[in-house]
Amino acid sequence: MNNKKTLTLSIALLFGQYIFAQSDSTKIPKNWHTLDLQTSSYFGISLDKAYQLVKGKKATPIIVAVIDSGIDTAQTDLKDVLWINPKEIPANGVDDDKNGYIDDVHGWNFLGAKNGEQIITETSEEVRMYPILKQKFTLTTNQKLNPKEYKNYIKLQSLRDTTVSRAEKELTNLKPFANGLLASSFYLYRDLQLDTAKGFTLADIETATLSNDTTKSAKAFWISVLSRDAGANSKAILKEISEYTNKLERDINPDLEIRKRIMGDNWEQNNTPFYGNSILKSSNASHGTGVSGLIAANRNNTYGIQGIADNVKIMFIRAIPDGDEYDKDIANAIIYAVKNGAKIINMSFGKKISPQKKWVDAAFKYAAKKNVLLVQAAGNDGENLDSLAKYPNDIFLDGSAKDADNVINVGASSTKKDDRLAANFSNYSKTDVDVFAPGENVTSVNLDKEFLTASGTSFASPITAGVAALILTYYPKLSAAQVKNIILKSAVKVPNLMVIKPGTSTDKILFSELSKTGGIVNAYEALKLAKQISEF
Repeated sequence: MNNKKTLTLSIALLFGQYIFAQSDSTKIPKNWHTLDLQTSSYFGISLDKAYQLVKGKKATPIIVAVIDSGIDTAQTDLKDVLWINPKEIPANGVDDDKNGYIDDVHGWNFLGAKNGEQIITETSEEVRMYPILKQKFTLTTNQKLNPKEYKNYIKLQSLRDTTVSRAEKELTNLKPFANGLLASSFYLYRDLQLDTAKGFTLADIETATLSNDTTKSAKAFWISVLSRDAGANSKAILKEISEYTNKLERDINPDLEIRKRIMGDNWEQNNTPFYGNSILKSSNASHGTGVSGLIAANRNNTYGIQGIADNVKIMFIRAIPDGDEYDKDIANAIIYAVKNGAKIINMSFGKKISPQKKWVDAAFKYAAKKNVLLVQAAGNDGENLDSLAKYPNDIFLDGSAKDADNVINVGASSTKKDDRLAANFSNYSKTDVDVFAPGENVTSVNLDKEFLTASGTSFASPITAGVAALILTYYPKLSAAQVKNIILKSAVKVPNLMVIKPGTSTDKILFSELSKTGGIVNAYEALKLAKQISEF
């Protein structure tokens, strides 16, 4: 899950693929991404107008698969929208539907062992691959026999060195901050008699009267952190910091035997897709829970948020660790989703190296053959994908396709139509990024509570997948290619708007130059166009 942009801690807190919200996020409506630009001034997707357009029209339920880090299946806003395998009897230890996966009631976990153990933290792919290729090319004869491979190894070595150097620097900067948070939380728990199991929020400490100078300092420190988002919780923040610290340490000192030790298999071989377990919740499940919530959180209750699409069932497939995913897991996850009836697959992850890309290419092609739409995050490096490789992608090794008609690559936009409309962390490309969607200061659900307002193309992707699902539920005869075309053609354009170029602080660029469409996903315009095409 190596789609990340390193920011100064005083500006934002970065963990995994989420960039935590800036301090003014409490002023932004939690549903801003669904709002209409003309009626609210927020550049959302006009969701209410979209539902008015199809009011009274019959909807056909569809399955949307989410390939991600884990999901809380008991989450209040999600438990009623989970896909249920109709032929599988829960927890009986039998493969009732004979599909090769035991007890896959809501989906499957390709990062779990039969004994229930799970892979949580992994390293970056370039760090994982480096010792293998280093051993191979230590011999001069191999350099001469495989000059092209050796050239690629030198590139990988440079990328690995950059990754390790960055991890060392980030860890050096993060540890004092993390230690400060941990130590100061101790004083607050003690002096305010707070429940350590629940953690504390801004409301719990903001008005507390304290006499001890140390605890006063601890309070001020935590207020500065928690005020970045009204729903933030100390326990969740410390957990995220711990997980991200583990990821950095894993890049510096990789555990190359973790897969073999836990799973008992070889990540360089893909002999069978039948491995893993049915446990979908993990300690890093907040990412997948939040992504799933944006697509389909229950729209018929007063809890949490409202998802983009009603009449959707979420099939969850765990294949993303804290760190880079394995190609074999992604390939098998896509195939599992397609074979079990998913019409749309959301993929909020990515990395810079894909050693077994041929397996993923084959899965992409299989999805296309079965008329399944793939929606993926463009990544959070603030880079032009014309010069930065990002995987998975639809530039196939055999040259059979570039820009597949069933794949949408999504960049992240911000809240207002101004020079900061393009999220500064978002990757972009006039040739490789299709469209932008809300991805900055977006709120979703977490482990049975509102999710910390956060940012990332991780959010832009499921918002787009949700719009695609909305189209298909009302116009189920449309093909994946037609749905992609509708989303791209209906995107709201902003011609002549100069914005701050992602990854820079002052450089300007036309927003229209950041993607193929130069626009932002809009549910209302998409449904209007879908209606026209369906009636043609």
